[in-house]
Amino acid sequence: MDIARIQREIRDAQTYFEYVEAQATPSGGLMALVALQTSLRMYTLGISFPMAYPHEMPHVVIRKPAYVSSKHMYPNNRICYLHPHMWNPGRHDLTFVIQRVAKWLAKYEIYRDKGRWPGAEMEH
Repeated sequence: MDIARIQREIRDAQTYFEYVEAQATPSGGLMALVALQTSLRMYTLGISFPMAYPHEMPHVVIRKPAYVSSKHMYPNNRICYLHPHMWNPGRHDLTFVIQRVAKWLAKYEIYRDKGRWPGAEMEH
């Protein structure tokens, strides 16, 4: 886990998003706590960085509000904001992740309202 990179990415994300903060994990790593506002509600998210980061993409869970089970979620309640094979450690960072999650949340709200996931989908 590249702690220096994670710290830099958290600082960079704070310039684009109003609420991003670092939190230490029990294992000595870092995670990002993020709040995003959609047109309907405020979401708080936990973004954890796996030990292989940046070579493995961060994991994202919705902390609040409680959410309805949805398409594009893994069994452990992580959201699928990007197919893992598309993750590129040379191009993608925390700001990219938060942008993708914001898009996922917008689609999630449509899914809750209309019962269908908008846009293209991939098997995973």
